[in-house]
Amino acid sequence: MCLVLSCEGTADGERPPASHTLSFLTFLSLFLCFSLFLFFLVERVQKLPPDTMDNFQTVLRFFLNQKATIGYSFMALLTIGGERIFTLVSFQCPCNHDQNFAYGLTFLLGPAAVLLLLGLFFSTKLWRLYTGCCLNPMKLCPRGNCFGCLRAFTSIFTGACVAPIMWLCVALLNGTFYECAVSGLDDNLVVDLFCKNKTMKCREELARVPCDRSRLSSDERMELLLMFRAQSQILGWSLVIIAAVVALLGTCYTNCRSKVSYLQLTFWKRYVEKEKERFDTYAMDYATKLAERNLQSFFENKAPEAFPFPSHKAWEEISAHYTFSRSEQRYSTLQHFVERTDRDFPSEKRPVLDSEYGIEMH
Repeated sequence: MCLVLSCEGTADGERPPASHTLSFLTFLSLFLCFSLFLFFLVERVQKLPPDTMDNFQTVLRFFLNQKATIGYSFMALLTIGGERIFTLVSFQCPCNHDQNFAYGLTFLLGPAAVLLLLGLFFSTKLWRLYTGCCLNPMKLCPRGNCFGCLRAFTSIFTGACVAPIMWLCVALLNGTFYECAVSGLDDNLVVDLFCKNKTMKCREELARVPCDRSRLSSDERMELLLMFRAQSQILGWSLVIIAAVVALLGTCYTNCRSKVSYLQLTFWKRYVEKEKERFDTYAMDYATKLAERNLQSFFENKAPEAFPFPSHKAWEEISAHYTFSRSEQRYSTLQHFVERTDRDFPSEKRPVLDSEYGIEMH
């Protein structure tokens, strides 16, 4: 049974230390529930009879069509849990004028920067465009189409920004990092905003407000904390709204400028997914056969059998960035390559490795 834990704040509005533990346990229980649900779902699928399996395939296709939404939801859950773990385990505001701003800003922006770099690092589209471009800069702009390449990089960067924006939204809505950062600002405009119509003691103790060491009265301290949290949450919701509006406008612009209809665009996406899926499977089988052929030749000490293999130029052509053209009706660089009438089919010569460049030559 999955238990969802919740907790209420104390009477004065402060969260007791135990609430952080409860929030972490809430995330942990939700994560375990989701994992157990997937595990039992897979187990049940394997035991379904053929007739029931057909009905289940319909439901499964629906979830597969919504895999982007499910993936983003799971990413949001992990982001919330990560922020709770950071707050509970490692974050302790120093509560002094010299370190508060740098410390709070580091915890607010540092994980976002790491998530952005990880998003770029694990982007296969980025490495497909970037690999080899130092030796062949024209690879980034095939046939002089630099605008299409720029659009591809924009799409890659936008996709990598999803996780950092989620982190910033969650962190700002929680307010802990923002409280620490803003309380350390010495700017007169900021100090006047929070300590307006208050004594000089407010200015002196502002940096200690996020901690429990302030010499201000509990009412004054709580008033400042509520101001910090309100500003942080306003920024968080503003970021959520801006991100949603930008995503909607970007989607509308992309669809408006599409060269194909909605149904053909849907078919194109399905084709690209299936081509990638089948390419991975076919590449695995082909690599296995090539490895077996080479090992057999080595251990049996005989000449290897002829083995057809794409040339280096062919690999380069199918790895290039592809832009759809209505005149050609082709959906990928692979289809564009295999349907070319001027393809250079190799003879019975086996491909060998060139010793200087490490590429295949015929």
